[in-house]
Amino acid sequence: MPTVIRATGEAKDMTLDELAQFVEDARKAGVPGDRNVRAEVSYSGKIKEVEIALSEDDE
Repeated sequence: MPTVIRATGEAKDMTLDELAQFVEDARKAGVPGDRNVRAEVSYSGKIKEVEIALSEDDE
């Protein structure tokens, strides 16, 4: 079973729609709103990848 939900941008950098889908997936998985999100960003500051732990034990 996965311990994190991870999303990446299809065209290298994430779009707002891709980020919104990530949040929706995390909510559906029961991840609480106060859980920290890890992000990998490009040198220009664009989001390349985000992930969130499904449980506090995996943070």
